[in-house]
Amino acid sequence: MNERIIELEHITPKDFWGAQDIHLEVIKKLYPKLKIVARGTTMKIYGEAEILDQFQTRFDRILKYYEKYSQLNENIIERLILDDVPQRMDKSDEILVHGLGGKLIKATTPNQQKMVDLVYKNDMVFAVGPAGTGKTYTGVALAVKALKEKQVKRIILTRPAVEAGENLGFLPGDMKEKLDPYMQPLYDALRDMLPPTTLEDYLLKGIIQIAPLAFMRGRTLDNAFVILDEAQNTTHSQMKMFLTRMGKNAKFIITGDPGQVDLPRKVTSGLREALRILEGVEGIGFVFLDDKDIVRHRLVKKIVEAYKIVETANEFASHQNYYSNNSSQNTQNENPTS
Repeated sequence: MNERIIELEHITPKDFWGAQDIHLEVIKKLYPKLKIVARGTTMKIYGEAEILDQFQTRFDRILKYYEKYSQLNENIIERLILDDVPQRMDKSDEILVHGLGGKLIKATTPNQQKMVDLVYKNDMVFAVGPAGTGKTYTGVALAVKALKEKQVKRIILTRPAVEAGENLGFLPGDMKEKLDPYMQPLYDALRDMLPPTTLEDYLLKGIIQIAPLAFMRGRTLDNAFVILDEAQNTTHSQMKMFLTRMGKNAKFIITGDPGQVDLPRKVTSGLREALRILEGVEGIGFVFLDDKDIVRHRLVKKIVEAYKIVETANEFASHQNYYSNNSSQNTQNENPTS
């Protein structure tokens, strides 16, 4: 059995390996054929030479990532080791926002970085992908950055007020109190990036506005960074209305997950339609995030993948039933009974 020794230079082992060595445990699970022992800043690996060579190459990626970003999690480690390597990013060292508690908020995947680059180059960007890929969070960070740098005078965050299987009418309180819980993901992102007193002041003065999509009708949004979240739940007329609110010196980001539409079955998603209609329009950018960009708990990636398999199978079965029924109908029409 071959041995390989890796020294972790200029790294605090406790921070690198995570609480209760959770990062080390993830690496061990991904390389079950190797025996991995970590003591302080020394790591010893035992196994076949070919596997050791592959392991060292991929572990070097983890070290380089940690040196650059000073953070790790299970999902990032999986992505680095399983060959989903973040490509070189044009502005990869750029910090979008200095968040609370010294948190550095920046793009952490190639598609998130592509989203950032597209927003710099275009006044309107569609960011589409499954849950947990950082679409909204990255968008809010870009909006806060633009506000701090006085590129815009206000931030407007909006969502279509479509309930995911629930009824807002049964919630207590006035309209604002009913809608605030629904807008919570937007508040959560802002709370990561702005001190509580600053955020409260901006909300009171209207510098930051969070409102349901219906409240956008009739407005012209000048000097604003505007984000439409959960856009898959817009209708044709809502999406058209929103897109035509764009005023002078405005940035629009439209985010959504076409796989999580909460509209009635026969209503076409405004997001799906807009992606088709606006393809190729100069000045509009499109980025499609995928499972590799999921930055929530590593189980989210597995959940998305599991549902994708079932939904694909159901869609195939639906098509099969459709064609089978049509074929049967055509046969009956060709051979009518007396």
